Amino acid sequence: MTAITIRLPNSVHQKIKELAARDDVSVNQFIASAASEKMASVLTLDFLKAEAAKGKRSDFDHYLGMVPDIPAQPGDERV
Repeated sequence: MTAITIRLPNSVHQKIKELAARDDVSVNQFIASAASEKMASVLTLDFLKAEAAKGKRSDFDHYLGMVPDIPAQPGDERV
């Protein structure tokens, strides 16, 4: 495990302490969890962009063409 030092505005540090106490975790656990959530968000976006880049418009058009051209069922109409 690695220890780091970060500088936070006093107001942010105070709010982190309050939220950590509310979740019954330490400030370290709270910050580690927040960093992990941000990392997961960025990595997910990277993954989705990479997957989207592999897509082909012709495949999209093919499968979209398989959708029947019928009226929407009651309750599913565009508002």
